[in-house]
Amino acid sequence: MDHARQAEPLTDRLVGLVAALRSKGVPAGTSETVDAARVAAVLGFDDRELLREGLASALVRRGGQREVFDMTFDLYFPAGVGTPEAARDVDDDVSVEDLRDLLAMALAEGDLRSLEQVAEVAVDALGQVGTPGTQTAGWSAFQTLDRIQPQTTLVSAMSMRSGGGAPGGAPAHDVTSRIERDEVRRLIEAFRQMVAAEARRRTSEVRGRDVVTRHAVRSSSDQVDFLSANRKELEELRAGVRPLARKLATRLAARRRRARRGRIDVRRTMRRAMGTGGVPLRPVFERPRPSRPELVLLCDVSGSVAGFSGFTMLLVRALSDQFTRIRVFAFVNAMAEVTDIVKESDDPARAIADRARVTKWHTSSDYGEAFGDFAEHFLDAVGPRTSVLVLGDARNNNLSPNLEALHRVGERAKRIFWLNPEHENRWGLGDSIAPEYAEVVPMYECATVEQLSRFVSRLLPV
Repeated sequence: MDHARQAEPLTDRLVGLVAALRSKGVPAGTSETVDAARVAAVLGFDDRELLREGLASALVRRGGQREVFDMTFDLYFPAGVGTPEAARDVDDDVSVEDLRDLLAMALAEGDLRSLEQVAEVAVDALGQVGTPGTQTAGWSAFQTLDRIQPQTTLVSAMSMRSGGGAPGGAPAHDVTSRIERDEVRRLIEAFRQMVAAEARRRTSEVRGRDVVTRHAVRSSSDQVDFLSANRKELEELRAGVRPLARKLATRLAARRRRARRGRIDVRRTMRRAMGTGGVPLRPVFERPRPSRPELVLLCDVSGSVAGFSGFTMLLVRALSDQFTRIRVFAFVNAMAEVTDIVKESDDPARAIADRARVTKWHTSSDYGEAFGDFAEHFLDAVGPRTSVLVLGDARNNNLSPNLEALHRVGERAKRIFWLNPEHENRWGLGDSIAPEYAEVVPMYECATVEQLSRFVSRLLPV
């Protein structure tokens, strides 16, 4: 570790931690920084895990942010510096097979500290990349895991746990074996995370914490781009639908209560003001006619857009109490009603691909063809109380946009919006015809859960 890093004041390190968290979507500001400083002053720095929990209580405000905090905390308050002691105690010529044996023993014992030591040794022995002493230097978790292949140690670890014998045939033993197998799998996943954490720590010492934070620390779940999310991230997003829906339902209900007050009835207000000398101290509101809106979704379920559409369908399903009726239609280049499929499935996009006819003679997106189908066969789903949401990236493979069909839908609807998961600076590039559709329908960027939540809570009709 260089002298500048050693001499870094703890206050600067804490401020750097907060700035790094903000860059990853954790809304920590001045007040949270002050709270964190007070927590650190009370807890001190002797117990690292106690400090971690204390700072997390001050800086983490929402679900989906704790993993981001832990990854960032490990960079700014690392458990050690330089080559770990476990790696210094191992011979330089340690082989991959030796590391697999050590890993299998640690998995068999279920010892997290032993797993952590094996991770430190593995990263040191197998993970170094780039040229030492240059800005290309670092340690790679991917390279380490690719070489050691921890999944291959499952059988060895299970054999060690059972004393070297083969699993028995008794039902009770089978149950025990399955439980132990699941536990070993969880330990293997924990080992993967330890390797990733150690690789980030070692790399940050040579390339800087800012670089590692930018490239190797994931963003909070509400900042993950729908179009770039991997399968694990999409599963995490789907798992967070219900708590998000409860929060948004509360906001929608509050907006509905405010809307029910109605507009001021000027004539009746002035009549009441006769008793106060013409001063309208007590305004009279028109009697509202409360009615929850109907909602129709037109969802592009092609390619990477399917993740965004699937999440939004789940969110709307969870908000069903806020609407009189919800009907869902899906398309790639053919429109099909999928309301019942969405009601039954926890992964709507996949279920729709298996069960609904959303393509015709080809599999490429064709918004114009799909809108034409809807206008011809399903236009009666839209009425004067209906709000329509179009979900898609407006990439039409250079085919006809059929603006007239979309215009017909908009004429029948009370409101119509287009939610686009692509960033606005990409609209109109390549085969995107988003600007053309935006002239017919108000279009909003909804690339993250945060942006989608903002639309639902502020603009979704109530």
